[in-house]
Amino acid sequence: MTRDPDCVFCKIVAGKIPASVVLESDTALAFLDVGPLAEGHLLVIPREHYADLSAMPPEEAASMASLIPSLGRAARKVTGAEGFNVLVNEGRVAGQEVPHVHAHIIPRAVDDGLGYRWKPKQYAEGKAAELTGRYREALTGE
Repeated sequence: MTRDPDCVFCKIVAGKIPASVVLESDTALAFLDVGPLAEGHLLVIPREHYADLSAMPPEEAASMASLIPSLGRAARKVTGAEGFNVLVNEGRVAGQEVPHVHAHIIPRAVDDGLGYRWKPKQYAEGKAAELTGRYREALTGE
């Protein structure tokens, strides 16, 4: 199993740093975030070290993601949340602070003060078709 000796999440997986673990599988671990955005905020991580989601083998990403529905249901039940967000950041520019893949499960309630800075835009004429073609080309070249 690949681990980074300097990675805080790898240290949690190895049992060198304590965590409030709520679920373990052969391939992943879920625990309470130590800096929660809301009560019951969870992190789901692969046991194997991958800095970025795009570097993970699809089957390992799927295994980790398969835990999210039951964790989300549990988060709603435990916290009384009306919903939850699932968030994965890749790269520092996107808000990833720990360079080990992790998904946030953030319980949500009306007027909880959490939100986004979404500023939707529109594509110029022909741009969506161009991007679609470029994406398809990039995906077939993998």
